[in-house]
Amino acid sequence: MHPSVFSEQTVVDRAISDICILLQCSRHNLNVVSVGKGLVMGWLQFLEAGRKFDCISSPTTAYTIPVHVEEVKDIVSVAKYILIVEKESVFQRLANDKFCNANRCIVITGRGYPDIPTRRFLRLLVEKLCLPVYCLVDCDPYGFDILTTYRFGSMQMAYDAKILRVPEVQWLGVFPSDFEKYDLPQQCLLPLTAEDKRRTETLLLRCYLQKEVPEWRLELELMLQKGVKFEIEAFSVHTLSFLSDQYIPSKIQEVEVLPGNKI
Repeated sequence: MHPSVFSEQTVVDRAISDICILLQCSRHNLNVVSVGKGLVMGWLQFLEAGRKFDCISSPTTAYTIPVHVEEVKDIVSVAKYILIVEKESVFQRLANDKFCNANRCIVITGRGYPDIPTRRFLRLLVEKLCLPVYCLVDCDPYGFDILTTYRFGSMQMAYDAKILRVPEVQWLGVFPSDFEKYDLPQQCLLPLTAEDKRRTETLLLRCYLQKEVPEWRLELELMLQKGVKFEIEAFSVHTLSFLSDQYIPSKIQEVEVLPGNKI
């Protein structure tokens, strides 16, 4: 972005989106790509532009997700599932716990809101490997918005939803109801801010929460009713490895508890 031409990045983003809608194409068709920020580790091998990514040889090593996902090929995996985590800190916690060694899986993080390469890469893996996909986010409106971005796509890029959304994504947690279920102390809770409440109310208006995943809506309503939020890291009050040893494995076993997770 040249500062003498464009005052803000959002101006550029809107212009590119308008061009994509006008030409009925995607950003990568225009060769408009950003520096990738997503990370992947676990039981996975693939080639990208002749470069080999061998995550299997070291399942706890993080690899940057390629920007040119259309050049990814020869995908090989013996994983049982794909786990998306919202934040790099949680991703690193799982790496330190050697989570992928004990659990034959692939772990991906978009480091917050996922960029386009991360979403396209996830969709490619699901299409090629046909694996279950679980998503772990903070118990707050921003985490929930990130979850829905993976599964339903973003409002800003609705024109690209067909190649970016991953309807197979299942919500693993963190749920508002987990606070009492896992006996977390009160100091782990934070009050919802006015902005949090406004954002939650906006999320509740989205049509897919009523039609496709009403059980997700119930959890979001519970968050608003209780007026509190908490982060994934709250489970570390039990033990540092509680997330890897207890929470995630138990949640995967119970994932069918929420009918909205069913595809």
